[in-house]
Amino acid sequence: MSKRVTRLFIVIALSLGLYFALRECFRFIQAPETPRLLGALVAVIAGVGGVWAIYWLANEWVSLIPFQRVREKLLPFVFLGPALFLLAVYLIYPALNTIYISFFDRRSENFVGLANYQFIFSEPDVRIAFRNNAQWLIVVTSACVVLGLLTAALFDRVKWESLAKLSIFLPMAISYVGASVIWRFVYAWQPPGRPQIGLLNAIVVALGGEPVGWYLQPPWNNLALMVIMIWLQTGFCMVILSAALKNVPDELMEAARIDGASELQVFLKVSVPYIRGVVITVATTVLIAVLKVFDIVYVMTRGNYNTEVIANRMYVEMYRFVNFGRGSALAVILFLAVVPAALVNVRNMRRQRGEQ
Repeated sequence: MSKRVTRLFIVIALSLGLYFALRECFRFIQAPETPRLLGALVAVIAGVGGVWAIYWLANEWVSLIPFQRVREKLLPFVFLGPALFLLAVYLIYPALNTIYISFFDRRSENFVGLANYQFIFSEPDVRIAFRNNAQWLIVVTSACVVLGLLTAALFDRVKWESLAKLSIFLPMAISYVGASVIWRFVYAWQPPGRPQIGLLNAIVVALGGEPVGWYLQPPWNNLALMVIMIWLQTGFCMVILSAALKNVPDELMEAARIDGASELQVFLKVSVPYIRGVVITVATTVLIAVLKVFDIVYVMTRGNYNTEVIANRMYVEMYRFVNFGRGSALAVILFLAVVPAALVNVRNMRRQRGEQ
């Protein structure tokens, strides 16, 4: 009994020591005179070490409970508790609160029912956003999956496979904002007679043509923006589909070749059907990313020149027009559009797991 009491006092002392240590670290980081680099270093060390210490002390607290059955039932909740708490605070509560605010007016003071949703579906600018999002879904998703599948199949046959795939996958290391800045220089436009700093217009002028405002002229400007996301997402599709193609049994392909099938027929009628589940997973993942596209449109055009999309319009309503009700309604619509794709993805993954 004395050992348990001694251990209890030790755990209490360590818990109090951890609390005061983390509090002092936080104060040190927040202090104006603290150098930024040193503050960042302390934040990383205190964050990683503090999380480890919290879990260790939580395990010690549970181990002090004298009843084994209670310990076994409580221990999973102790370790999952922080993650569940953060999930509830930063995901579930904001989602429910957004739905709630979508039924109120500009300042979230008066209940207006479905008026915000009625405005969304009757406003011409918002309808343009819906139309553009539909175009993004069709063009970007199809292009990424098709190009990813083709590059995966073709690069599996080249000598420098790793280098070739790396060249396609490299854009994945760039953020959407960084990629948009890069392509903004590629699409840059100057009036005729002035030096063209944009790569495409420099080529056009060198060939004797007139400079083109690639992201300024509808409807081609939407396609110019889509190219950026295709450039970013094709590498992701290629890597996943390449791994799936390598798992196609050689016996199936050899049997098809013996039956007289050409390489194209083997690819289209054997390999692609065999990895159908992976293709669906990749397509739905890209589709979800496309539905939420915001960074590219915001950096390139701010939604002007008929390039508006739902996420950008949501930002405009919330922060430019300060209309929280309409912005929240757009967020709810975007959420409802993402849910079916996510459910298809989950069902497909479960089916694949069951087949294995």
